[in-house]
Amino acid sequence: MADFLDDQPDPQMHESESQYDADNVPDGAAGSVDDPPLLQFDGATLRLGAQAFGPFTLKVRAGERIAVLGCSGAGKSTLLRLLAGELQPSRGSAEFDGAPLVRRNGRALALRRAVLPQSTPVGFGLPVPLVVGLGRVVRDVDPDLARITTEALRMTRALHLRERSFDTLSGGEQARVQLARVFAQLWDVRGGLLLVDEPLAALDPGLQQELLDRMLAWAQQRQHAVVAILHDINQALAGFDRLWLVEQGRIAQDLHSSRAVVPHLERLYGLRLRCVSVVAGALAVVSLGRVAEPEPEPA
Repeated sequence: MADFLDDQPDPQMHESESQYDADNVPDGAAGSVDDPPLLQFDGATLRLGAQAFGPFTLKVRAGERIAVLGCSGAGKSTLLRLLAGELQPSRGSAEFDGAPLVRRNGRALALRRAVLPQSTPVGFGLPVPLVVGLGRVVRDVDPDLARITTEALRMTRALHLRERSFDTLSGGEQARVQLARVFAQLWDVRGGLLLVDEPLAALDPGLQQELLDRMLAWAQQRQHAVVAILHDINQALAGFDRLWLVEQGRIAQDLHSSRAVVPHLERLYGLRLRCVSVVAGALAVVSLGRVAEPEPEPA
């Protein structure tokens, strides 16, 4: 059983100690400034009806791991769709691999960018290997399809489902098959972009952690950038380099993942958090409840 050491965040810690600085990344690390950005937005703004999102000015480099955190309805999924090129900014610029995202050929983009939304409806009772193989449909010739499909299913602990029809699977089983699909899509390329929206929400805690570790290791081997919407603060702190804190349709803060972000997370979620360290040096937080709202003054 892990020993925990109570360790409150320093209230005097300045914001600059946690604020992400793209120009101060160690040489050779994921996201090194020597590498051109894989994804770059400059003042990108989106309007859906009466609601505005952005402006977003950001850079994502190959190999980076970015967790997107925020309250429900803050605009996280909309941001992910904008990053994927599924939505086009009404103002500003958005580039993928040095070219305007809007001009990228969909076929070429699918070879470098994979997206796993919150839900991916499959209208027919397709065999599980076919659902996984849909991630590779843009390839004219794919002699390794069967092998990669099998390996992707094995990676997501779903190989035993290969004889099943997708519509007979539970929600957690479907999530693992869909994760295998995006693995298969970027299996044999390097320096791609993986965008995932709550990919592990339907799984039990043990399987969540195992598959998160596998996903991040798989992406690191291939120098894929990962941008993941998460609701688990500890998963974000443990597995990701940067945290985007989203509020009211914009990235309010872009922070290094460290104990210095805990006060910012408290403000974001309206929670009182205790920062703890396990003996292995890993960081975790526990919630002590919501921040008490001030009582209204008497009339």
